[in-house]
Amino acid sequence: MSDNLLCWLLLGVLALCVGSFLNVVIYRLPLMVLRPQPGFSLLQPRSHCPRCKARVRAGDCLPLLGWLLLRGHCRHCRLPISWRYPATELATMAISLLLALWLPWNGVLLAALVMSAFVLALSLIDLRYQLLPDALTLPLLWLGLLFQAWGMLPQGGPAEGIFGAAGGYLLFRLLAWFWRVLRHQEALGGGDVKLLAALGAWLGWRPLPLLLLIASSTGLIAVVLARLFMRRPLHLPLPFGPCLALAGEALLLYSLK
Repeated sequence: MSDNLLCWLLLGVLALCVGSFLNVVIYRLPLMVLRPQPGFSLLQPRSHCPRCKARVRAGDCLPLLGWLLLRGHCRHCRLPISWRYPATELATMAISLLLALWLPWNGVLLAALVMSAFVLALSLIDLRYQLLPDALTLPLLWLGLLFQAWGMLPQGGPAEGIFGAAGGYLLFRLLAWFWRVLRHQEALGGGDVKLLAALGAWLGWRPLPLLLLIASSTGLIAVVLARLFMRRPLHLPLPFGPCLALAGEALLLYSLK
């Protein structure tokens, strides 16, 4: 087996493992924020079936393979296991392999992989719970500043990241204030503000207006499609985090390439 093929296989397996951990984060972190319980964390208690409470065997936790071997059901009570678990693992692997095809295998690829894992988890949590936890947005911000300081991002160094984070935070706060004055209601959550600040740390301050334009356009398209195909009422709020994440990821990849 050639070294090149082995590297691709290792990347695919590692991405599946990261996707498996993201499943834990996506399921447990919102519960830790919304319904905190003593002894409940990302690591404790061990994974178990919500119906029969049987612990999940180590072999059944294998990314993708465990779900396939169990045919999507609990080993003991046959409760269906959501398709979201293998879908998240496959999405993580697909994104990682596409990034590896697009970018050089160095610190640039590492930075893109780290950001992609964070924004995928944040997007899926926001879609399900309309929540962007500080436990993800704040580390994403600090990691952006670190990658800027290490010279792995082309935006101009740590000062650019600091100005980007501050600019993203202040810009969104200003927009939220204008909307509150005009419409007398809240339009943007605090999590959206922190996510934009985190993306500013990665991208710098210059792309922020374009990022907001892309995210707003994506959100408008999503609202129209949800209305047409899902009969979703227009007055219901739509999570904006995935739109920000998608725009930020696209601009980062464009700048890295």
